[in-house]
Amino acid sequence: MEAHGPAPTRRTLLRTGAGLGAAALGLAATAATAHAGDRRPRRAAAYPPTHWIPASTSNYRVSSRPTTYPIDFVVIHVTQETFPDAVKIFQDPAKQVSAHYLVASADGYIGQFVREKDVAWHAGNKDYNNRSIGIEHEGWVDDPAWFTDEMYASSAALTAAVCDRFGIPRNRDHIIGHSEVPGADHTDPGPLWDWDRYMELVNQS
Repeated sequence: MEAHGPAPTRRTLLRTGAGLGAAALGLAATAATAHAGDRRPRRAAAYPPTHWIPASTSNYRVSSRPTTYPIDFVVIHVTQETFPDAVKIFQDPAKQVSAHYLVASADGYIGQFVREKDVAWHAGNKDYNNRSIGIEHEGWVDDPAWFTDEMYASSAALTAAVCDRFGIPRNRDHIIGHSEVPGADHTDPGPLWDWDRYMELVNQS
């Protein structure tokens, strides 16, 4: 997302994930539905726990992927917002933006906002929106304190599971940053995102 905010205090950073939960946001959190349909011959990575926090229906397109479109990419984002503020954006019908998942900084909590079968509006490129899963990460691109061990581990487990479900190769040609989407005018996840570490975690899952 484009919106920018002030650098968080350490107290704010530590508070953001641990007490988060959907209930803290005034939402009914339920476990996301089980995922199936792995097309790879090897054993699929398991999805980490996720919680359903629906985006406004005005902010994504209902579809039936991968029947309507193949899913070929995972796109990594950084919100430039706190988790609660990003939730407000995804639930505001005027914003016309969403992601499939959002990972909290402090504890790796994962909210799911759009079903994988549906098209989230996150990449700024219609073709890539149609063919990708978008994963947002709480924080700011210029402050690596937001990119915690818990965030990396939780997100990598999620990406590995998505890749295995849809037969996406676990490599940097298919797991890309928002800034790498053709025509993108965003810089996230930025130069402080540790791609080597992240990909190692993805491939260890």
